[in-house]
Amino acid sequence: MSQNPVPARPTAAFVGASWVALIIAIGAFGIGLWNAELVPSEKGFLGTLLLLGLFSAIAVQKSVRDRAEGVPVTAIFLGLSWAMVLTSLVLVAAGLANAPLELSEKGFFGLGFAMALFSVVAVQKNVRDLAAAGPAPAAPKPAVEPDVKATVWQ
Repeated sequence: MSQNPVPARPTAAFVGASWVALIIAIGAFGIGLWNAELVPSEKGFLGTLLLLGLFSAIAVQKSVRDRAEGVPVTAIFLGLSWAMVLTSLVLVAAGLANAPLELSEKGFFGLGFAMALFSVVAVQKNVRDLAAAGPAPAAPKPAVEPDVKATVWQ
């Protein structure tokens, strides 16, 4: 295993934005599915594809990062991870193309799916960077104010 420098700690703003984007993407996709005029099997298909896409995107991010850091990753695992990301994208595209939805609704689901995949990769990166960076440095303590009674002349 090679020696790698400790990654820089991601900023709280980036960590927060990543989590907010993931929550918005999954929430919007879920609310859209709940309200869509689709049969339950179509809703289940699209929901399952979202879960497959999220999990496989995390697996790809972890595998690529492991390889970059010199951690052994089998080619079959990396290949299957990429295959599942591509499979989820193709199946979502096919499912939306055949769904009885307006074009704007199809675009909504497509963008929500893409946003979810991107944001889950950012969240995974942040989780890993924060774990590698170790505990957050302690905030400097404010200077102790002198006791007013002790400094007053009597």
